[in-house]
Amino acid sequence: MTLSQMTLSFHDSNHHKVAAILTEPESSTDRIVVLCHGFLSNKQSRTNRRLTELLIGQEISTFCFDWFGMGESDGAFADLSVDTCCDELKQALAFVRTQGYSRIGLVGSSYGGLIATLIASRDANLAALGLKCPVPDFPEMLQLEFGQEAMTRWRKTGEIPDVTGSNNPIELRYAFYENCLTYDAYTAAKTINMPTLIVHGDADELVPLQQIERLEQSLAGEKCLHLLPGANHHFGKPDDFRKMTTLLADWMTQHLLT
Repeated sequence: MTLSQMTLSFHDSNHHKVAAILTEPESSTDRIVVLCHGFLSNKQSRTNRRLTELLIGQEISTFCFDWFGMGESDGAFADLSVDTCCDELKQALAFVRTQGYSRIGLVGSSYGGLIATLIASRDANLAALGLKCPVPDFPEMLQLEFGQEAMTRWRKTGEIPDVTGSNNPIELRYAFYENCLTYDAYTAAKTINMPTLIVHGDADELVPLQQIERLEQSLAGEKCLHLLPGANHHFGKPDDFRKMTTLLADWMTQHLLT
């Protein structure tokens, strides 16, 4: 498989540098999938890398970037907001359009799935949407994951437990949670008309299944929900990961190449 991979950057509306990678097949194409990683992850996530491999094999380019304060992008993670991430995704889509891409798919993982849902509701020109264990109600997930004691401590200290497994707290202003409360992904989904696939594990330990079912019911256009039996939030079993990435890549290929 021959490909071209370019490390580059663009800027959000507040002039923060956003680090990105554009991967293109050997043959020229106007098809691309923008990949949005999850909370405390980065553009080189395992899911993004595997989806890039699968999509390049179908002669579809991919564009991955780091959210504000994550990976190689500007900003302190402590100052993260949904507002900023929505703007960054909006600017990412504008950037790939300036590169000649007109048939665009969007994939979001977990927190990236929340941002992808919000922006897809505002961009009717997307060809397809793919959501991997998205979090439509991030405030509820945080409350369930941390518990009331940790939520109260967060408000006082500006620190959250490390959801990736470390014992060291992570600096994140409580304003992030308050900003999340101003967004309603279920309402946003009611205006999403592009074909949308949701892949979720029924043993997901972070995102309640009721959130996923409500999101699927809210979507206005063609939609498909794949629940993988026994799969957790990270699709940790090799077969679960293979199924998840194959489903998303096939959905993008089906809707971008027709």
